[in-house]
Amino acid sequence: MSMNIFGAEATEEKAENARLSSFVGALAIGDLVKSTLGPKGMNKILQSASSGDINVTNDGATILKAIQLDNAAAKILVNISKVQDDEVGDGTTSVCVLSAELLREAEKLIAQKIHPQTIVEGYRIASAAALRALEKTAVDNSADPARFRQDLVNIARTTLSSKVLSQDKEYFANLAVDAVLRLKGSTDLEHIQIIKKVGGKLTDSYLDEGFILDKSIGVNCPKRLENVKILIANTSMDTDKIKVFGARVKVDSTGKLAELERAEREKMKSKVDAIASHGINCFVNRQLIYNYPESLLSEKGILTIEHADFEGVERLSLVTGGEIASTFDRPDLVKLGRCDLIEEIMIGEDKLIKFSGVAAGEACTVVLRGSTTQMIDEAERSLHDALSVLSQTVKETRTVLGGGCAEMLMSCAVEEEARKVTGKKAIAAEGFGRALRQIPIILADNAGYDSSELVSRLRAAHYEGRSDAGLDMNEGKIGSMKELGVTESYKLKRQVVTSATEAAEMIIRVDDILRATPRRREAV
Repeated sequence: MSMNIFGAEATEEKAENARLSSFVGALAIGDLVKSTLGPKGMNKILQSASSGDINVTNDGATILKAIQLDNAAAKILVNISKVQDDEVGDGTTSVCVLSAELLREAEKLIAQKIHPQTIVEGYRIASAAALRALEKTAVDNSADPARFRQDLVNIARTTLSSKVLSQDKEYFANLAVDAVLRLKGSTDLEHIQIIKKVGGKLTDSYLDEGFILDKSIGVNCPKRLENVKILIANTSMDTDKIKVFGARVKVDSTGKLAELERAEREKMKSKVDAIASHGINCFVNRQLIYNYPESLLSEKGILTIEHADFEGVERLSLVTGGEIASTFDRPDLVKLGRCDLIEEIMIGEDKLIKFSGVAAGEACTVVLRGSTTQMIDEAERSLHDALSVLSQTVKETRTVLGGGCAEMLMSCAVEEEARKVTGKKAIAAEGFGRALRQIPIILADNAGYDSSELVSRLRAAHYEGRSDAGLDMNEGKIGSMKELGVTESYKLKRQVVTSATEAAEMIIRVDDILRATPRRREAV
């Protein structure tokens, strides 16, 4: 006898229905993003319903973040894509597609009456075999700086080849490697600032050694200053406001009003004197600097920069080694920022401020140019992916081959392992191998090549012992990935396989979906 124990409007999906609902949602997400995979992947247009803003992108994480989902399993795939983006920076589409293909295979196995737990066990055996094979083929050139730099350039080129920057990937790969090598092994990308300026073409972009602030220098201040001591502040520099909220002042004559104004000006003058007592020649404030304090500071020979927003102030304090101050009573406790030179520069038609010779020598700025806002936004996302992968590779220096080579290699290793496994788990392990082979199939399909022909030849090449064989996407044939320089980060590939397997296992185990009663809004 079945009995409903849930509140009104709460719903439950059981067994096959729950599993089917999970699989359908996850497969739909996989099918949505798989056309963006690889160097010949297609773009998606994301249009905001509220503001009408448009994004053109083929970045998996950006696409999945932008869509509203109701399916629980689909949300799990979106989450693993976000984790991949945070952890490595690239491979967001691959992890979604691989997870969806693992679930597609699991759906077929469940239709053959194989228990979900058996499938999970088989997947675990296969995943371990795949990761062992991947580790065995990983190459580490970190001992040889020249070869390691070439590895980094190849990784950047491979990452950018599936992005909007693919036409100029050689130029941007070198730019990204130069920026990351300046970090000297750090993974903190805060030191690399990206400034976007519409105009020119993509190859007008460049890497500038130093920090560029998208603000202007104050009136009557020198446009160039050497041996700079910088006080970075977040304080109000306005004279015509009484600082108590809701306060009113009544006066019975204009003389009294003049007295109030004089008192305000004296107060501001003493504040400016306190600031000047720090022995600085540059004052950067997060808030506005009104005309009177600005003129007082310029009389004292102090260059002023106002309204440097929160991100600008934070980053400036990071790269110049200064602290953000809000009170100025104890100059001995305030840590000043330092740099060799401040100057005003022009990018396109805009004036910006450049800080050269900053305390953090690894700081640099990438200036991106392009014909449209959408183009520059996508270029920034592409460059961020490349910078993230490179900074992770500097830490975990091993590399593997791309172009479907690593996936086919893991697939062959899984098939070998499946022969040693007894029982139904072997069938699940074989399914894992087929799911891995889907990655090169999708790569070929997206380029318009005959995927059945290409992938069967690729598989044969691997069984013949050509462990560097992969898909040459420019020629539409099997080629040596080592010779073509199609290299990927070992950490990226390992994370893709691990995350996709864990997400697939979680969804396969679902046998019940409970939806809570929607919260009622009280009538006002």
